[in-house]
Amino acid sequence: MRIPLLDNKKRFSMPHTFVLLVLLVLVAGILTYIIPAGEFNRVKDAAGRMVIVPGTYHFVASQPLPLYEVPLKLFKGLMKAADVVYFVIIIGGAFEIITRTEMIAAFTGRMARALRGREGWVVPIFLSAFSVGGFTMGMSNEVLVFIPIGILMARSLGFDVLTGTAMVLLGAHAGFTAGLMNPFGVGIAQAIAQVPLFSGMWLRAAMLVVLLITTSIYILRYAYKVKADPSKDILNDLTEINEVDEKAAVLPDLKPHHYAVLAIVISGLAGLLYGVTAKKWWIDEMAALFLTMGVLSGFVAGYTPNQVSRIFIEGAKGIIFGALVVGFARTIIVVFEDGKIVDSIIFYLSSSIAFLPGLLQPIGMYVVNVIISLIIVSASGMAMATMPIMAPVADLLHITRQTAVLMFQCADGMTHVILPTSAATMGALATAKIPFERWIKWVWPLFFIWIGIGGIFVIIAYVIGY
Repeated sequence: MRIPLLDNKKRFSMPHTFVLLVLLVLVAGILTYIIPAGEFNRVKDAAGRMVIVPGTYHFVASQPLPLYEVPLKLFKGLMKAADVVYFVIIIGGAFEIITRTEMIAAFTGRMARALRGREGWVVPIFLSAFSVGGFTMGMSNEVLVFIPIGILMARSLGFDVLTGTAMVLLGAHAGFTAGLMNPFGVGIAQAIAQVPLFSGMWLRAAMLVVLLITTSIYILRYAYKVKADPSKDILNDLTEINEVDEKAAVLPDLKPHHYAVLAIVISGLAGLLYGVTAKKWWIDEMAALFLTMGVLSGFVAGYTPNQVSRIFIEGAKGIIFGALVVGFARTIIVVFEDGKIVDSIIFYLSSSIAFLPGLLQPIGMYVVNVIISLIIVSASGMAMATMPIMAPVADLLHITRQTAVLMFQCADGMTHVILPTSAATMGALATAKIPFERWIKWVWPLFFIWIGIGGIFVIIAYVIGY
């Protein structure tokens, strides 16, 4: 008698994204039994933010996670991330309407024809363009809006879905990492470290140029390899992706209503830039704006209210996977917070660097920031949690506070390309229908290249007394 389980010699396959997330939640739960619970005292600063008081870490009663509460925590994670979850769903529905008008496809087709024979320029152009959004308004969740544009552009030039996604997503991440005028990362970190706002921009600008050049080369090597041999496409076995590819490769001609839809989209994005920078908009206002853009675009294209509603629902259904991933990923932080070990992790990691000698101290601080950034996904949250500690530590180690800010910024921005807890990354992958495990397989070498670039600039900053 054959035993199918033993006879089946299948190769190991990467677990599904939800399986990976649940495993991470379980690991987080186990850590609540191992790491002592503790807290820092926090006070409100002049801007009304709660910041850590250095030297106030103390133990508190342990609150380990009973493993039978994991399903409860998963739901709590969804509720904690509800604003981002619904934002992702609305983005999916609104841009399904805009995509159905074929405006993006038509203008992409015209641009693609203009770039025939010069396909290699599209990657650095897109990376540079989206880096501007990253280093000015801290473009993060907003990147979801542009993923369909990147995919259509890439497909029309003979590249694949992953190339189109990467040249948008990595451009925004590179800009966010450099953070020339990013109010959410550099702005808050420099304010807490009492460094002049957006000072030291020249070194971060140099780092941005290095990141863009390196990333362009990395993407183009893969893109041309796939163009020459489609079997090298890391997504070539995914039927749904391939079907989307075939449709994306056929681009329509421009029609009068395309110009009207384009005007709505440009006006909406201009309003987004103004609202985020001048009016301090957040997800509520952005979601309302994108919903309005989608509905108006549908009406301009000649759709009836019923048709607009049906198309919106189809788009929302298509992105529900990514929305759930965002919520489940938030559960990891919920477990750390409920177990009272977030501050303990920060305390032990930060304290360990004081024992390192000479040049290893700034490297140690940088590595600690990288590790912490894997735990605290929010740039502003990480700045508020770590800079009150890192700034005094930098003083004791005779490292400039500007260098401490650079360490924080590099670590926070670069880790987002691999984190399953990054709403921007997971939302972009969901929009492109790229499984997270395939993305990790492709991007991890670039991640370590970025981390290395960050380390080099940290050393330069330390040596020159930045």
